[in-house]
Amino acid sequence: MDRARGEEPLVVRVGSDELVLRRRYEVASIANDILVAAWFIGGSILFFFPATTTAGTWMFLAGSVELLIRPVIRLARHVHLRRLGPAAPGTAPPESANDF
Repeated sequence: MDRARGEEPLVVRVGSDELVLRRRYEVASIANDILVAAWFIGGSILFFFPATTTAGTWMFLAGSVELLIRPVIRLARHVHLRRLGPAAPGTAPPESANDF
């Protein structure tokens, strides 16, 4: 477990190799940043040619959506929803047990 972040690493087996992703939220954020760059670079290139301007516009829209995803990833890294196990017999439930 990544004790600093409280996350289990994600392990993907590929044949006889393993891909181990630690700090998944950080990896997701980096991958998102790469996609943002790809969308905007692709859109910029497509704007050079009148026949591909519409496709370039769609790529800019995709890049803008990816920019929205970045803060969502950061927020998800900081906020976790966990299911609490049953309370030990004879103990009161936490004050927030019925807080919807």
